[in-house]
Amino acid sequence: MSLFATTSALWGRLSINELPHDVIMAGGAVTVVGAVFATIALLTITKRWKWLWKEWLTSVDPKKIGIMYIILSTLMLLRGLADVIMMRAQQALASGDAHGILSADHFQQVFSAHGTIMIFFVAMGFMFGLINLVVPLQIGSRDVSFPFLNATSFWLFAAGVVLVNLSLVVGEFSAAGWLAYPPLSELQYSPGTGVDYWIWSLQISGAGSLLAGINFIATILKMRAPGMTLMKMPMFTWSVLGAMTLVVFAFPILTVTLTLLALDRSLGMHFFTSVMGGNPMMYVNLIWAWGHPEVYILILPAFGVFSEVVPTFSRKRLFGYTSMVWAIWAIVFLSFIVWLHHFFTMGAGADVNAFFGIMTMIIAVPTGVKIFNWIFTMYRGRVHFTSPMLWFMGFVVMFTIGGVAGVLMAVPPADFQLHNSLFLVAHFHSMIISGVLFGYFAGLSYWFPKIFGFKLNETLGKLAFWNWLIGFILAFVPLYILGLMGATRRMDHYDASLGWQPLFIVAGVGVMFVIAGVGCQVLQLAYSIWKRNENRDTTGDPWNARTLEWATSSPPPEYNFAVIPDGSSRDALWEQKQNNKPLPKDPLYTDIVVPKNTPYGLFIAGAALAFGFAMIWHILWLGAVAVFALLLAIITRTTSDNTTRVITAKEVKTMEGTQ
Repeated sequence: MSLFATTSALWGRLSINELPHDVIMAGGAVTVVGAVFATIALLTITKRWKWLWKEWLTSVDPKKIGIMYIILSTLMLLRGLADVIMMRAQQALASGDAHGILSADHFQQVFSAHGTIMIFFVAMGFMFGLINLVVPLQIGSRDVSFPFLNATSFWLFAAGVVLVNLSLVVGEFSAAGWLAYPPLSELQYSPGTGVDYWIWSLQISGAGSLLAGINFIATILKMRAPGMTLMKMPMFTWSVLGAMTLVVFAFPILTVTLTLLALDRSLGMHFFTSVMGGNPMMYVNLIWAWGHPEVYILILPAFGVFSEVVPTFSRKRLFGYTSMVWAIWAIVFLSFIVWLHHFFTMGAGADVNAFFGIMTMIIAVPTGVKIFNWIFTMYRGRVHFTSPMLWFMGFVVMFTIGGVAGVLMAVPPADFQLHNSLFLVAHFHSMIISGVLFGYFAGLSYWFPKIFGFKLNETLGKLAFWNWLIGFILAFVPLYILGLMGATRRMDHYDASLGWQPLFIVAGVGVMFVIAGVGCQVLQLAYSIWKRNENRDTTGDPWNARTLEWATSSPPPEYNFAVIPDGSSRDALWEQKQNNKPLPKDPLYTDIVVPKNTPYGLFIAGAALAFGFAMIWHILWLGAVAVFALLLAIITRTTSDNTTRVITAKEVKTMEGTQ
């Protein structure tokens, strides 16, 4: 047997030639590897390995898991912004004889990576981070239904993050767009490892999302405080319940779709090929049958954030509570019957297009109900324009603009002109950035003192908001105009005679404002940590808020509540304060059972990561070892009875006395 054959049998497609050669790609690889080694060196120098393992890597506390989600998502946000800088620089410079800074193939990889990262690893991560931090506290629970499953969900998400970034170091990323339409994503047109990296990073993190969805549905339905009926739940919890219902029904579609595409690429099957009986449009239907519910998976929890922020800073009860609940479930239902508006140009016929166009217009109604209810909540209220409230105001303006553009595109004849143009790109970003990122930024600044025990600096927070808002307008209003002028998405070069370059330059300036906004947020965090003793929250309720998460100390203890609170009213904490119900001076404490830390979530995700890497590079022995390790970890954990420990009543009393 030759050396080449032996090497191929051992390492599949993996070879030294797969390391990056392009200067910019090599810079990305050096950045990733350098960051890893710098982190290892820092932990070693400060002797923090044991602390990291005990307090974080093996933790099943949803508050710590939520913080880890947010840390990872913040890092991925910075990666996504780096991609944006490269794309906008390329489009601003690549006019006429100038060809910009990126090759055509590299631009498509950056484009695909940006969309994948921002949806799957920024927005989803911020969402699950906030859900972990807030939902158990908000429903008066000490934990989630399945703590170990929750930790496993996070580590599967982290494994997906690792795979996406590993493509910078060895191999390449997909150049087939963030949804990898066939036939471009099929082996004939994308023979490299890029699409495989895309498939397996999404497949692994998607499994974590599905497990998390099941977990939080069970938590909300079965672990609410005494007296908290469904119609007394806080609106954020309602929004999470709607979003997790969508996760449970939509993510299996993604799992199946990715599996079929992987079979096409690895075993020569023909589900989505253009030949041998395959049908690329079947893929497009399946991916959007998941994809449009995914939009509302991201937006509904952000709507829930606004439903907490607006009443708190308007000093009024949320207007139209019942209609808000019905609006959530109308959105959940309708989100499954609008997917075809993403490809009216498919040729399904006028009747089919008309149905999906009408459904798309109808789904705007429950969203409009929510916006009007928030505005009515503010009406005659004593509105405090804190940074969370400013994020809400920015959302209303930009989301309304994006929504109007969406209704326009819901008309099939109009969509025939605007489909695949930068008008569509501007609309999508108007909805996702204002409806998702602005919502999660509002939530993070609102709940930050609850989780960390001190408030963020308001001046820097407001400065960050204004930079984001101005940058957002400058970056995407030109794209609406360019779309109407005929500029298409994924375009890395254009003729100078078209006159598009000034608008692309304005869009690039907008990105610089967004970068300045992110810089203000980083500075806000650093400055707030430095001045944390001056901004310490000693009350547990720094905003004079309304719901139960503010009824415990800041930060909350491991068990959340020493005594389970009463949830028999919609704004339980607010009514308790208004009725001057003092807390008992010497409550009756009882023993509290909490789950033990465990490394098996990390082990399971590590095995899944190894399996994904093996499938990408066709390393069969590694895949077999990874499957064995995965099954061993699952069996070992599920057959263990030693999974809980007890905090005695005496220990609880001591800890409560030091709060």
